[in-house]
Amino acid sequence: MSLAESVTIADLVKNARLDVYAGEEYLAERSVSTSDISRPGLELTGFFNYYPSKRIQLLGITEISYSKGLSHEELLKVMQQMCQPETPAFVISTQLEPPEELLEAAEEKHIPILGSKLTTSRVLSNMTNYLEDKLAERQSIHGVLVDVYGLGILITGDSGVGKSETALELVKRGHRLIADDRVEVYQQDEQTLMGEAPAILKHLLEIRGIGIIDVMTLFGTGAVRSRTKVSLIIHLANFSKDAKYDRLGNGTQDVKFFDVNVPKMVIPVKTGRNLAIIIEAAAMNFRAQSMGYDATETFDRNLNNLIKVNSEKDADEKKQEDKAKKANKKALSKKSGDKDKD
Repeated sequence: MSLAESVTIADLVKNARLDVYAGEEYLAERSVSTSDISRPGLELTGFFNYYPSKRIQLLGITEISYSKGLSHEELLKVMQQMCQPETPAFVISTQLEPPEELLEAAEEKHIPILGSKLTTSRVLSNMTNYLEDKLAERQSIHGVLVDVYGLGILITGDSGVGKSETALELVKRGHRLIADDRVEVYQQDEQTLMGEAPAILKHLLEIRGIGIIDVMTLFGTGAVRSRTKVSLIIHLANFSKDAKYDRLGNGTQDVKFFDVNVPKMVIPVKTGRNLAIIIEAAAMNFRAQSMGYDATETFDRNLNNLIKVNSEKDADEKKQEDKAKKANKKALSKKSGDKDKD
Protein backbone atom coordinates (compact mmCIF):
# COMPACT_ATOMS: atom_id res chain seq x y z
CA MET A 1 0.00 0.00 0.00
CA SER A 2 1.10 3.56 -0.66
CA LEU A 3 -0.03 6.94 0.55
CA ALA A 4 0.40 10.23 -1.32
CA GLU A 5 2.38 12.52 0.97
CA SER A 6 1.10 15.88 -0.28
CA VAL A 7 -0.60 17.86 -3.04
CA THR A 8 0.80 21.14 -4.30
CA ILE A 9 -1.37 24.23 -4.08
CA ALA A 10 -0.83 24.67 -7.83
CA ASP A 11 -2.60 21.34 -8.45
CA LEU A 12 -5.35 22.29 -6.02
CA VAL A 13 -5.97 25.57 -7.86
CA LYS A 14 -6.22 23.75 -11.18
CA ASN A 15 -8.45 20.89 -10.09
CA ALA A 16 -10.72 22.72 -7.60
CA ARG A 17 -11.18 25.63 -10.04
CA LEU A 18 -9.86 28.36 -7.75
CA ASP A 19 -8.71 31.88 -8.56
CA VAL A 20 -5.41 33.32 -7.32
CA TYR A 21 -5.74 36.63 -5.47
CA ALA A 22 -2.14 36.85 -4.30
CA GLY A 23 1.04 34.79 -4.02
CA GLU A 24 0.93 33.11 -7.43
CA GLU A 25 4.70 32.70 -7.33
CA TYR A 26 4.35 30.51 -4.21
CA LEU A 27 1.83 28.00 -5.60
CA ALA A 28 4.37 25.36 -6.63
CA GLU A 29 6.38 25.50 -3.40
CA ARG A 30 3.42 25.25 -1.03
CA SER A 31 1.69 21.90 -0.42
CA VAL A 32 -1.04 20.36 1.72
CA SER A 33 -0.89 16.90 3.33
CA THR A 34 -4.40 16.58 4.77
CA SER A 35 -7.87 16.66 3.23
CA ASP A 36 -9.35 18.38 6.28
CA ILE A 37 -10.29 22.03 5.74
CA SER A 38 -10.30 24.57 8.58
CA ARG A 39 -13.01 27.23 9.04
CA PRO A 40 -11.29 29.68 11.44
CA GLY A 41 -13.87 31.12 13.79
CA LEU A 42 -12.53 31.22 17.32
CA GLU A 43 -9.13 32.12 15.89
CA LEU A 44 -10.52 35.47 14.77
CA THR A 45 -11.29 36.21 18.44
CA GLY A 46 -7.69 35.44 19.40
CA PHE A 47 -8.14 31.83 20.59
CA PHE A 48 -5.29 29.77 19.11
CA ASN A 49 -4.97 26.87 21.58
CA TYR A 50 -6.16 24.34 18.98
CA TYR A 51 -5.36 26.09 15.71
CA PRO A 52 -4.89 23.50 12.90
CA SER A 53 -2.21 25.46 11.05
CA LYS A 54 -1.38 22.64 8.60
CA ARG A 55 -4.83 22.76 7.03
CA ILE A 56 -6.11 25.04 4.28
CA GLN A 57 -7.91 27.96 5.91
CA LEU A 58 -11.32 28.71 4.35
CA LEU A 59 -12.96 32.09 4.97
CA GLY A 60 -16.59 32.73 4.08
CA ILE A 61 -19.15 35.50 4.56
CA THR A 62 -19.29 35.01 8.34
CA GLU A 63 -15.52 35.20 8.84
CA ILE A 64 -15.02 38.18 6.53
CA SER A 65 -17.96 40.04 8.10
CA TYR A 66 -16.57 39.48 11.58
CA SER A 67 -13.10 40.63 10.54
CA LYS A 68 -14.51 43.98 9.38
CA GLY A 69 -15.54 44.71 12.96
CA LEU A 70 -11.96 44.48 14.23
CA SER A 71 -9.50 47.33 14.31
CA HIS A 72 -6.52 47.31 11.97
CA GLU A 73 -4.10 46.41 14.77
CA GLU A 74 -6.33 43.63 16.14
CA LEU A 75 -6.95 42.07 12.74
CA LEU A 76 -3.30 42.28 11.70
CA LYS A 77 -2.25 40.53 14.90
CA VAL A 78 -4.80 37.77 14.34
CA MET A 79 -3.79 37.29 10.71
CA GLN A 80 -0.11 37.13 11.61
CA GLN A 81 -0.89 34.36 14.09
CA MET A 82 -2.91 32.51 11.46
CA CYS A 83 -0.13 32.75 8.87
CA GLN A 84 2.20 30.05 10.15
CA PRO A 85 5.13 28.70 8.08
CA GLU A 86 3.31 25.39 7.56
CA THR A 87 -0.05 26.95 6.56
CA PRO A 88 -0.69 25.84 2.94
CA ALA A 89 -3.05 28.58 1.71
CA PHE A 90 -6.04 30.77 2.45
CA VAL A 91 -9.22 30.41 0.39
CA ILE A 92 -11.97 33.03 0.31
CA SER A 93 -15.40 32.10 -1.05
CA THR A 94 -18.26 34.02 -2.70
CA GLN A 95 -15.93 36.44 -4.53
CA LEU A 96 -15.26 38.35 -1.32
CA GLU A 97 -12.30 40.70 -1.13
CA PRO A 98 -9.48 39.51 1.15
CA PRO A 99 -8.70 41.86 4.06
CA GLU A 100 -5.58 43.99 3.57
CA GLU A 101 -4.26 42.66 6.87
CA LEU A 102 -4.45 39.09 5.53
CA LEU A 103 -2.64 40.06 2.32
CA GLU A 104 0.11 41.71 4.33
CA ALA A 105 0.59 38.84 6.79
CA ALA A 106 0.44 36.16 4.06
CA GLU A 107 3.02 37.96 1.92
CA GLU A 108 5.47 37.91 4.83
CA LYS A 109 5.18 34.09 5.08
CA HIS A 110 4.85 33.42 1.30
CA ILE A 111 1.34 31.99 1.66
CA PRO A 112 -0.98 32.14 -1.39
CA ILE A 113 -4.43 33.75 -1.13
CA LEU A 114 -7.01 31.97 -3.28
CA GLY A 115 -10.65 32.65 -4.02
CA SER A 116 -13.79 31.42 -5.72
CA LYS A 117 -17.16 32.74 -6.82
CA LEU A 118 -18.82 29.64 -5.37
CA THR A 119 -20.43 29.49 -1.94
CA THR A 120 -18.43 28.33 1.06
CA SER A 121 -20.14 24.92 1.11
CA ARG A 122 -19.45 24.31 -2.58
CA VAL A 123 -15.80 25.36 -2.32
CA LEU A 124 -15.39 23.17 0.76
CA SER A 125 -16.92 20.18 -1.06
CA ASN A 126 -14.78 20.62 -4.20
CA MET A 127 -11.52 20.90 -2.27
CA THR A 128 -12.35 18.04 0.09
CA ASN A 129 -13.32 15.66 -2.73
CA TYR A 130 -10.15 16.41 -4.68
CA LEU A 131 -7.82 16.15 -1.69
CA GLU A 132 -9.43 12.93 -0.44
CA ASP A 133 -8.92 11.34 -3.87
CA LYS A 134 -5.31 12.46 -4.17
CA LEU A 135 -4.27 11.79 -0.57
CA ALA A 136 -6.15 8.51 -0.10
CA GLU A 137 -4.22 5.34 0.73
CA ARG A 138 -3.68 3.27 -2.41
CA GLN A 139 -3.23 -0.43 -3.08
CA SER A 140 -1.70 -1.80 -6.27
CA ILE A 141 -3.55 -4.79 -7.79
CA HIS A 142 -2.32 -7.07 -10.60
CA GLY A 143 -5.14 -7.07 -13.11
CA VAL A 144 -7.04 -5.15 -15.76
CA LEU A 145 -9.77 -2.59 -15.09
CA VAL A 146 -12.41 -1.97 -17.77
CA ASP A 147 -15.68 -0.08 -18.00
CA VAL A 148 -18.39 -2.42 -19.34
CA TYR A 149 -21.86 -0.91 -19.74
CA GLY A 150 -20.97 1.70 -17.13
CA LEU A 151 -19.74 -0.85 -14.57
CA GLY A 152 -16.13 -0.91 -13.46
CA ILE A 153 -14.97 -4.53 -13.74
CA LEU A 154 -11.61 -5.60 -12.33
CA ILE A 155 -10.34 -8.65 -14.25
CA THR A 156 -7.83 -10.71 -12.28
CA GLY A 157 -6.08 -14.03 -12.86
CA ASP A 158 -2.70 -15.67 -13.26
CA SER A 159 -0.18 -14.21 -15.67
CA GLY A 160 -0.85 -15.37 -19.25
CA VAL A 161 -4.49 -16.36 -18.64
CA GLY A 162 -5.69 -13.79 -21.18
CA LYS A 163 -6.67 -10.69 -19.19
CA SER A 164 -5.19 -8.14 -21.60
CA GLU A 165 -6.48 -9.96 -24.69
CA THR A 166 -9.96 -10.00 -23.17
CA ALA A 167 -9.70 -6.28 -22.42
CA LEU A 168 -8.68 -5.62 -26.04
CA GLU A 169 -11.72 -7.52 -27.31
CA LEU A 170 -13.95 -5.53 -24.95
CA VAL A 171 -12.47 -2.25 -26.22
CA LYS A 172 -13.16 -3.36 -29.81
CA ARG A 173 -16.77 -4.05 -28.78
CA GLY A 174 -17.17 -0.44 -27.59
CA HIS A 175 -16.20 -0.63 -23.93
CA ARG A 176 -13.48 1.40 -22.21
CA LEU A 177 -10.07 0.65 -20.71
CA ILE A 178 -8.99 2.20 -17.43
CA ALA A 179 -5.84 0.27 -16.56
CA ASP A 180 -3.84 -2.75 -17.73
CA ASP A 181 -1.42 -4.89 -15.71
CA ARG A 182 -1.41 -2.70 -12.59
CA VAL A 183 -4.50 -1.09 -11.08
CA GLU A 184 -4.29 1.39 -8.23
CA VAL A 185 -7.37 1.21 -6.01
CA TYR A 186 -8.36 3.58 -3.22
CA GLN A 187 -11.38 4.12 -1.02
CA GLN A 188 -13.39 7.20 -1.96
CA ASP A 189 -16.02 6.83 0.76
CA GLU A 190 -17.59 4.17 2.99
CA GLN A 191 -19.17 2.33 0.04
CA THR A 192 -17.04 3.24 -2.98
CA LEU A 193 -13.78 1.75 -4.21
CA MET A 194 -12.16 3.63 -7.08
CA GLY A 195 -9.57 2.34 -9.54
CA GLU A 196 -7.16 4.08 -11.89
CA ALA A 197 -3.96 3.41 -13.83
CA PRO A 198 -0.49 4.40 -12.65
CA ALA A 199 0.71 7.44 -14.60
CA ILE A 200 3.31 5.43 -16.50
CA LEU A 201 0.71 2.91 -17.78
CA LYS A 202 -2.13 5.31 -18.60
CA HIS A 203 -4.03 4.28 -21.79
CA LEU A 204 -1.48 1.54 -22.53
CA LEU A 205 -2.20 -2.15 -23.11
CA GLU A 206 0.34 -4.98 -23.42
CA ILE A 207 -0.43 -7.81 -25.84
CA ARG A 208 2.02 -10.70 -25.95
CA GLY A 209 3.51 -11.05 -29.41
CA ILE A 210 2.63 -7.46 -30.36
CA GLY A 211 3.99 -5.44 -27.48
CA ILE A 212 2.59 -2.27 -25.97
CA ILE A 213 -0.22 -0.44 -27.77
CA ASP A 214 -1.76 2.96 -27.05
CA VAL A 215 -5.50 2.34 -26.84
CA MET A 216 -6.44 6.02 -27.08
CA THR A 217 -4.35 6.48 -30.24
CA LEU A 218 -5.71 3.35 -31.95
CA PHE A 219 -9.36 3.45 -30.85
CA GLY A 220 -9.96 7.09 -29.90
CA THR A 221 -10.69 8.99 -26.72
CA GLY A 222 -14.00 7.16 -26.27
CA ALA A 223 -12.10 3.91 -25.62
CA VAL A 224 -10.45 5.03 -22.36
CA ARG A 225 -11.33 6.44 -18.96
CA SER A 226 -9.06 7.92 -16.32
CA ARG A 227 -10.78 6.23 -13.35
CA THR A 228 -13.96 4.40 -12.39
CA LYS A 229 -15.74 2.81 -9.46
CA VAL A 230 -14.83 -0.86 -9.03
CA SER A 231 -18.23 -2.60 -8.97
CA LEU A 232 -17.30 -6.23 -9.69
CA ILE A 233 -14.25 -8.49 -9.71
CA ILE A 234 -14.07 -11.26 -12.32
CA HIS A 235 -11.32 -13.79 -11.74
CA LEU A 236 -10.22 -15.80 -14.79
CA ALA A 237 -9.12 -19.29 -13.76
CA ASN A 238 -7.71 -22.04 -15.97
CA PHE A 239 -10.38 -24.72 -16.39
CA SER A 240 -10.00 -27.84 -14.27
CA LYS A 241 -12.41 -30.77 -14.40
CA ASP A 242 -11.84 -31.35 -10.69
CA ALA A 243 -12.78 -27.78 -9.70
CA LYS A 244 -16.32 -26.82 -8.73
CA TYR A 245 -17.73 -23.75 -10.48
CA ASP A 246 -20.87 -21.79 -9.73
CA ARG A 247 -23.68 -22.87 -12.07
CA LEU A 248 -26.64 -21.09 -10.53
CA GLY A 249 -25.21 -17.64 -9.88
CA ASN A 250 -25.54 -17.75 -6.10
CA GLY A 251 -21.89 -18.46 -5.29
CA THR A 252 -20.56 -14.87 -5.46
CA GLN A 253 -17.96 -14.04 -2.86
CA ASP A 254 -16.83 -10.66 -1.50
CA VAL A 255 -13.29 -9.31 -1.50
CA LYS A 256 -12.49 -6.57 1.00
CA PHE A 257 -10.34 -3.59 0.05
CA PHE A 258 -9.81 -1.18 2.92
CA ASP A 259 -13.40 -0.92 4.32
CA VAL A 260 -15.26 -1.73 1.08
CA ASN A 261 -16.55 -5.18 0.06
CA VAL A 262 -16.55 -5.87 -3.70
CA PRO A 263 -18.38 -8.93 -5.12
CA LYS A 264 -16.24 -11.47 -6.97
CA MET A 265 -17.06 -14.25 -9.40
CA VAL A 266 -14.80 -16.90 -10.95
CA ILE A 267 -15.00 -17.69 -14.67
CA PRO A 268 -13.17 -20.78 -15.97
CA VAL A 269 -10.99 -20.22 -19.04
CA LYS A 270 -11.23 -22.93 -21.65
CA THR A 271 -10.54 -23.16 -25.39
CA GLY A 272 -13.54 -21.96 -27.36
CA ARG A 273 -15.02 -19.73 -24.66
CA ASN A 274 -15.54 -16.10 -25.72
CA LEU A 275 -14.53 -14.33 -22.52
CA ALA A 276 -15.49 -10.86 -23.74
CA ILE A 277 -19.10 -11.90 -24.35
CA ILE A 278 -19.20 -13.77 -21.04
CA ILE A 279 -17.96 -10.67 -19.20
CA GLU A 280 -20.56 -8.54 -20.98
CA ALA A 281 -23.26 -10.99 -19.86
CA ALA A 282 -21.87 -10.96 -16.32
CA ALA A 283 -22.00 -7.14 -16.27
CA MET A 284 -25.60 -7.04 -17.51
CA ASN A 285 -26.66 -9.75 -15.07
CA PHE A 286 -24.95 -7.94 -12.19
CA ARG A 287 -26.75 -4.73 -13.10
CA ALA A 288 -30.08 -6.58 -13.30
CA GLN A 289 -29.46 -8.03 -9.83
CA SER A 290 -28.66 -4.58 -8.44
CA MET A 291 -32.00 -3.38 -9.85
CA GLY A 292 -33.86 -6.18 -8.07
CA TYR A 293 -34.04 -8.92 -10.73
CA ASP A 294 -32.30 -12.22 -9.99
CA ALA A 295 -32.39 -15.00 -12.58
CA THR A 296 -31.47 -17.56 -9.90
CA GLU A 297 -34.55 -16.61 -7.89
CA THR A 298 -36.64 -16.91 -11.06
CA PHE A 299 -35.23 -20.40 -11.65
CA ASP A 300 -35.95 -21.41 -8.05
CA ARG A 301 -39.48 -20.05 -8.31
CA ASN A 302 -40.09 -21.91 -11.59
CA LEU A 303 -38.66 -25.09 -10.08
CA ASN A 304 -40.88 -24.80 -7.01
CA ASN A 305 -43.92 -24.18 -9.21
CA LEU A 306 -43.06 -27.23 -11.33
CA ILE A 307 -42.67 -29.38 -8.22
CA LYS A 308 -46.03 -28.09 -6.95
CA VAL A 309 -47.76 -28.80 -10.27
CA ASN A 310 -46.25 -32.29 -10.48
CA SER A 311 -47.21 -32.98 -6.87
CA GLU A 312 -50.79 -31.91 -7.56
CA LYS A 313 -50.80 -34.02 -10.73
CA ASP A 314 -49.48 -37.04 -8.83
CA ALA A 315 -52.11 -36.48 -6.16
CA ASP A 316 -54.86 -36.34 -8.79
CA GLU A 317 -53.55 -39.47 -10.48
CA LYS A 318 -53.39 -41.26 -7.13
CA LYS A 319 -56.90 -40.10 -6.34
CA GLN A 320 -58.17 -41.37 -9.68
CA GLU A 321 -56.31 -44.64 -9.15
CA ASP A 322 -57.83 -45.09 -5.68
CA LYS A 323 -61.26 -44.29 -7.10
CA ALA A 324 -60.78 -46.88 -9.86
CA LYS A 325 -59.66 -49.47 -7.32
CA LYS A 326 -62.74 -48.84 -5.20
CA ALA A 327 -64.98 -49.13 -8.27
CA ASN A 328 -63.34 -52.42 -9.28
CA LYS A 329 -63.60 -53.73 -5.77
CA LYS A 330 -67.27 -52.78 -5.62
CA ALA A 331 -67.93 -54.44 -9.00
CA LEU A 332 -66.18 -57.62 -7.88
CA SER A 333 -68.18 -57.67 -4.64
CA LYS A 334 -71.45 -57.28 -6.55
CA LYS A 335 -70.51 -60.05 -8.99
CA SER A 336 -69.60 -62.34 -6.12
CA GLY A 337 -72.97 -61.63 -4.41
CA ASP A 338 -74.87 -62.42 -7.61
CA LYS A 339 -73.11 -65.80 -7.88
CA ASP A 340 -74.05 -66.65 -4.27
CA LYS A 341 -77.73 -66.00 -5.07
CA ASP A 342 -77.56 -68.36 -8.01
